[in-house]
Amino acid sequence: MEVGQKFPLTIKRLGINGEGVGFYKRNVVFVKGAIPGEEVTVRLTKVSPKFSEAEILNIRKASEFRQEAPCPVYSECGGCQLQHMTYDAQLVNKRDIVIQAFEKYAKEIVETAEIRPTIGMDNPWHYRNKSQFQVRKEGKRVYAGLFAEGTNQLLNINDCLVQHPVTSKITVATRKILQKLNIPIYDGKSLNGLVRTIVVRTGMRSGETQVCLVTTRHELPHKEELIERIKKIDPSIVSITQNVNREKTSLIFGNDTYVLDGKDAIHEKLGEFAFDLSTRAFFQLNPEQTVHLYNEIKKAAALTGKENVVDAYCGVGTIGMWLAEGAREVRGMDNVDEAIADAKYNARTNDNLQHVRFFPGSADKWLFRWSKEDYRPDVICVDPPRTGLEPGFIRTVLKIKPKRFVYTSCNPSTLARDLKDLSKAYKVEYIQPVDMFPQTAQVECVVKLTLKK
Repeated sequence: MEVGQKFPLTIKRLGINGEGVGFYKRNVVFVKGAIPGEEVTVRLTKVSPKFSEAEILNIRKASEFRQEAPCPVYSECGGCQLQHMTYDAQLVNKRDIVIQAFEKYAKEIVETAEIRPTIGMDNPWHYRNKSQFQVRKEGKRVYAGLFAEGTNQLLNINDCLVQHPVTSKITVATRKILQKLNIPIYDGKSLNGLVRTIVVRTGMRSGETQVCLVTTRHELPHKEELIERIKKIDPSIVSITQNVNREKTSLIFGNDTYVLDGKDAIHEKLGEFAFDLSTRAFFQLNPEQTVHLYNEIKKAAALTGKENVVDAYCGVGTIGMWLAEGAREVRGMDNVDEAIADAKYNARTNDNLQHVRFFPGSADKWLFRWSKEDYRPDVICVDPPRTGLEPGFIRTVLKIKPKRFVYTSCNPSTLARDLKDLSKAYKVEYIQPVDMFPQTAQVECVVKLTLKK
């Protein structure tokens, strides 16, 4: 096989990044934009010992689930991977992505555990409550959007179909204000300029919106006029902040944040719980679907009011708070000090959470310490990053053996590897995929494990 080679290919499955997967002379070939069941003619664009990549030359037999992507920059952007596929088909194929991960890393589990149909959304559009659009300038025109996949070319995006409409409206209006006032715009090549990113977050239930300008320095020209113009964009804007990021980095935020106008945080609710969200505070990007996700976690935890619960990798404490009603006590921990500070604040500001506590530090450290103090959880819930659970944490869990273990994962591959280790002591009762990010290849899972007898 060599770059440029052309051949027919039948697409068998969907890959973890949303590409079609076919096999040519026993070689795995990934084809962007192809759908399982399709027959296509492709041209190889990359060849490596383990796999190859190819582009579609023509579709000889199209899938019945193929549709025209509604987004005008879909093929260039790369932020979404599945807009060319009907939503029902997306849900089916996301479940298959989970199955593939277990076939690769933990085949014995996929043969015995129930993998349930993916829980989807009634309306899989305009669900994201936060946008982070880079700002660049070409000639006299200011652009705001995302970089074209694999390039440094910024795509100007006026209406992102997975963003809440108010975030798109405010972002477009803000970039026009920056252009009108001739405020210096960051140049990614020379590293000169001022404004790097426009960040907009809106409260889906509260109706409050925060606008943040990420800049390379604190000084803002035309500051007062800029603030007044942004305030007039939409009546939902109650907070305007500035974050300073001087570093050459792909990270959005720097360490210093200043309130330019209004409140330092917006108010939002998730279920019955209230949260104050500062500029850098973590909060779920799809609040509507988060309620379904957390309810699945609650079902898997199966609390009766008598259990001690540990919320490991707790972040700002949302899962622990969600489970609190059915628990005797909830203890959460996280390595990120800022997240723990937010978690403690959130617990204080909501009623009936006096039995919920949060601790800074690693999960395995706290579990080991508590076991020495004769505190052993009945239920452990985890929601780790994409890298999965730390080996030390798994070893500690296998030593203390809580009755139930609920694993929430955003990466099927690391989930499968971790469950293979946990299955030494636990039975995987079921795996419940949840679609948190429609139109993308990403899939979350909630897994219920029970201690083997």
